[in-house]
Amino acid sequence: MKLAFGCDPNAAELKKALIAKAESLGHEVTDFGSDDPIYANVAADVAHAVAEGKYDRGVVVCGTGIGVSLAANKVKGAYCALIADPYSAQRATLSNNANMIAMGAQTTGVETAKVLLELYLANTFDPNSRSGVKVARVVEIEAEQL
Repeated sequence: MKLAFGCDPNAAELKKALIAKAESLGHEVTDFGSDDPIYANVAADVAHAVAEGKYDRGVVVCGTGIGVSLAANKVKGAYCALIADPYSAQRATLSNNANMIAMGAQTTGVETAKVLLELYLANTFDPNSRSGVKVARVVEIEAEQL
């Protein structure tokens, strides 16, 4: 899977650990950087790349994960889930078809974050599942706003 990663300077160490984990799982990784203190910039860059189909999924990190998830979700076609526990990491894909995840470097430990990333990447959305109509409605709402 092709993955795009980005973060603000506060989350650079967690991003490095997550990139190493993704690579150890056999994924192709691109690092969009961590130098810009305006987390919305890198989150939007990753979100655009994912929404445009250049990458299969994206991972963005800031202090809490909240800011990058909000910024990413402003990009049409980017569906970023803030994850902090194993169940949410799995359901981000299975129930919500999230093509991006966000995590907080100051709220999630490195080893936990690696597990969450692995769980997120291990799942595939089934549009014929009971969540299919729910996810379709989210996409419709997005289209109505444009």
